[in-house]
Amino acid sequence: MSKQKKKPYTLNDFLEEENIAEEVNAVAIKRVIAWQVQQAMEHEHITKKAMAERMKTSRSQLDRLLDPSYTGISLVMLSKAAKAVGRELKMELS
Repeated sequence: MSKQKKKPYTLNDFLEEENIAEEVNAVAIKRVIAWQVQQAMEHEHITKKAMAERMKTSRSQLDRLLDPSYTGISLVMLSKAAKAVGRELKMELS
């Protein structure tokens, strides 16, 4: 008789059970994007004021974009931020 190994219980299993997997994933993605924009701004020596001007938006909107926990940012805003630091926003489904 062979014993079947149990599949290990993973973090993803827990998140799915709690019905928060999509929310947690969105926050994680937003944190990475906010960090990347912040790093690009620092690399290019761009102040928040200058960045907001490049994006043709307000400083408070930029602050929301840079807030890692705020996920209510539009794709247009993310694209403007990428362009303002000389980058391109790329997304894909996998």
